[in-house]
Amino acid sequence: MAASIAKDLWNPLAYECNHAFVWQYGQDLVQLLNPQAHEQILDLGCGTGQLTSQLAATKAEVLGLDRSPEMIAQAKASYPHLSFIVADARQFRVEPSLDAVFSNAALHWILEPDVVISNIHQALKPGGRFVAELGGKGNVQTIIAALNQALIDLSIPTTFRHPWYFPSISDYTTRLERQGFEVTGAWLFDRSTRLEAGEAGLANWLQMFANSQLGQLTPEQQDQVIGLVETQLRPILYQEDAWMADYRRLRVVAVKL
Repeated sequence: MAASIAKDLWNPLAYECNHAFVWQYGQDLVQLLNPQAHEQILDLGCGTGQLTSQLAATKAEVLGLDRSPEMIAQAKASYPHLSFIVADARQFRVEPSLDAVFSNAALHWILEPDVVISNIHQALKPGGRFVAELGGKGNVQTIIAALNQALIDLSIPTTFRHPWYFPSISDYTTRLERQGFEVTGAWLFDRSTRLEAGEAGLANWLQMFANSQLGQLTPEQQDQVIGLVETQLRPILYQEDAWMADYRRLRVVAVKL
């Protein structure tokens, strides 16, 4: 979900058609938050709003925030009765009155975690909860290594850096504690994830989530890179007619002191 990316590269229709696992895996995160009726909750990096809707179903007062105008437009079209705004997680400011900030699969897109944590802390009232899941240390490392190798093999200059921040437990919880949170739970775990669309699953994943890299290449170069990545990873990640992404997730629960 696109909480904050330098350039809006999101295609909401492709996201909803091919990557439903993003919000489906977030459903138990909603249960972990345990939202209550009338609580004021921010869904940070809400994407196209599926989990915002689930939060609101508990009678909580929920605001969905995402940097991508396209994703927010889709969220508003799908859930016209809910509130959504276009804003950058690094820059948003609200009155410090929120009961909770919730975020699923968004914060690993932001390379300035301390700024975001500060904004979250500012937005919460004392005792407010922060519940989040993001890519953790080692997330999709097999795919990243294959992508790097494909670029090298094709002699394509790698003048860009990967757009992801995949922290360890100690890294992220230390940042939270430094900014006035008490961490009450943190888990780093593997979650091998079946990609939709069968044979096309890995190509779809790369075109959606590695678009900041592939988008700098010509269409021909993109096809070559994707082909090499598929060739490298097929013996490892293609199982029973589907691609399996080597996801590793970090889940945290913290309270504002």
